[in-house]
Amino acid sequence: MTFLYQAITAGVIAFAVWNLFRERRLAEQMGIALVLIPLLLRVLMIK
Repeated sequence: MTFLYQAITAGVIAFAVWNLFRERRLAEQMGIALVLIPLLLRVLMIK
């Protein structure tokens, strides 16, 4: 079950990173970066 959770979270991270490089406005990029931080911690299983 943990593997499935990590796989789904990794998919969301991949989409967010793709969006991060696609976005032109700095404010949007910073918002996406703030979303990425907790997602990366969840994939690495760091509380």
